[in-house]
This record gives sequence, C-alpha cells and structure tokens, in this order.
Amino acid sequence: MTITEHRQAIDKLDAQIVQLLNQRTRHVLEIGRQKIAAGEEIYAPHRESTLLRRIRQLNSDGPITDESLVAIYREVMSSALSLQKLMTIAYLGPETTFTHQAAIQRFGHSLIYSPQKTIADVFAEVSKDRAAYGVVPVENSTEGVVSHTLDMFMDSDLKIVAQILLPIEHCLVSKCSLAAIKKLYSHPQAYAQCRGWLREHLPGAEFIESSSTTRAAMMAAQEKRAAAISSALAAEAHKLRILETGIQDNADNTTRFLVLGRKCSPTTGRDRTSVMFSLADKVGALHDVLRPLRQHRLNMTKIESRPSRRKAWEYCFFVDIEGHAEDPKVARALHKLGERCAFLKVLGSYPYGD
Repeated sequence: MTITEHRQAIDKLDAQIVQLLNQRTRHVLEIGRQKIAAGEEIYAPHRESTLLRRIRQLNSDGPITDESLVAIYREVMSSALSLQKLMTIAYLGPETTFTHQAAIQRFGHSLIYSPQKTIADVFAEVSKDRAAYGVVPVENSTEGVVSHTLDMFMDSDLKIVAQILLPIEHCLVSKCSLAAIKKLYSHPQAYAQCRGWLREHLPGAEFIESSSTTRAAMMAAQEKRAAAISSALAAEAHKLRILETGIQDNADNTTRFLVLGRKCSPTTGRDRTSVMFSLADKVGALHDVLRPLRQHRLNMTKIESRPSRRKAWEYCFFVDIEGHAEDPKVARALHKLGERCAFLKVLGSYPYGD
C-alpha cells in the first residue's frame, strides 16, 4: 500500500473507533443509571481490574504494548465516569505530587482532583461527602509505612477500595549547578530514599524539610543556590532544571497508595484484605491471634504495629492477607480472629492492583 492508501485506511478506522467508543459509552451510562437507581457505587474497582486483565489477554498480536493499551483504556473509563457523575478525587497535595500522579494513574484525567494539605484532610473530604474517593500513600518499598495513614484508620469508617503501585523516580532539581547548591529541600521520605546518593554528591548541603516533594520544588525555585528532590513533573511546573534523574538508592523504589471509599468491591479472585486489631495484654497473645490464618492456609503479606493512642503501651496491628473478606475460608478465619482479639476491624478488600 502507498502512504495515501494507508492514510485512507486510518481515516476509515478512526471513524469506526469513534463510533464504537460512543456506543461503548452509551452502554456504560445506562449501567450507571441503573446503579444510581439501586443505590450502588458508580466506580467499580473489581470490574476495572477484570476488564484491564482481559484487555491484556486480548492484546496477543500487538504491536501496541499492554502498558499503552491499559493507559488508553484508563482514559476511556475516566471519560465515562465523568459523564455518569460529577466525581471529585481528594489526594495529598499539592498538584504534581506523587500522590497526585498515582490518583491520575488510577482515575484518568477526566475527573475533578482536589489537593489536600494533610492525610487527615483527605480522610475528612471523603467522610463528609465532599469527595467520592481519596488517595493517600501507605508505604514505600525502601522506607516502609506512612504511619499517619495507618493511624487515621483507627477512628475512620472509610474502606480501602483499591490500591495503586507507583514506581518512584526522584530527581535533583535546581536553578543552579550541582557545585553551587547550599540548601536542599525535600520531604523526609524522599530524602531517606536518596540518602546514599546525597551522601556522595551533596555531603555539605543543608537539609530543610518540606511537606511534599512539590512543595520542595516550589521553595527551591525561589532561591538561587537551593535545590530540591522532586518529580520531573514538579520540576517542569516550577521551571527548574533537572540536574540528575533516578537519584533514589533503590532502582525498584515503589510507593503503594490506597484509594479510600465507602463500600468494598465484590471478589475478583485476585484480592487482598486489610485488617486491624488490638490484643489482650497476655503472654503469647499475637501468636494465638494469628493461628486461624495458619489453620486456613492464608498468606499474610504484611504486619505492622502502631501505638493505639488509647492506652500506654497498647498496640494496634495492621495485617494484609491474600483473599477477599467474602471468600468462605477468609470469612471463617476472620471470625476466629475476632474471637481472639480485644478489637477487630476489616479495613477493606480490594483487587491486588495492576
């Protein structure tokens, strides 16, 4: 075929794609109307997870990569969501933070995003119905848990409805050269994730803590001999030069974010359940409490402890297990777990993530 013939074929295909996308969206809107009438949630993480897995399976011939195809479908679904309901997503801001990027990765560009100053503010926005969902960081593969997020679940009725895994690449950004840097602005977590690189290349720079990597970029942009650890997106937004990319010590540096909502999704067959519990003050209590998980052959993927804030030296434990709370063996294990605990709360069951 000639170039002209290829272009004519593309024009015909574009016309078909537009027609099919609109046809698909009409079906989605009708499903949305029925959901609203039944009092159900519009956003369905379980359906989204199943759909994206099927899209990957359908993409056997290429040449479009699975990642590109998923990104395209994210925006198709985002557009449909925005047409069904005015939907606001609260996130730990300001704009261009990694939490903002994670939220867009999950929900696409068509929804309304509301940056919040603190993790507590994100919880409050969803609890008070000013946002449909919230996105907060919960742990980093290098530096561990975000304790404030775990603490918020102690008094919140919100559920974890989805998770987002975002690879984190930190950049050193500034208006000056590397040799001229005297101050370094950073969020403490970002600083810790780049500790080795900074020790080697900026041993004499004064470290100044900021509330976010984006805030760090904003501060560095206002001074001549200052730098920041931030994302490339934040550097672009604040007109800073990227002096170095990938300065994190762990090449596989990844942050896990949680999507907060009010209702958990049905099981997909590839789910995780998060629970929190407190123990009676006696010898061997934790060992006894975890026995039902072993008896039902459930894989515990994570356990963390936090002070309960109710009594000195009393702790709450946060545990992730494989499976959905509605799965029969998970339900049986949780029932037995509850009998052994002073307090038990299921924080949510949700698809593993993409």
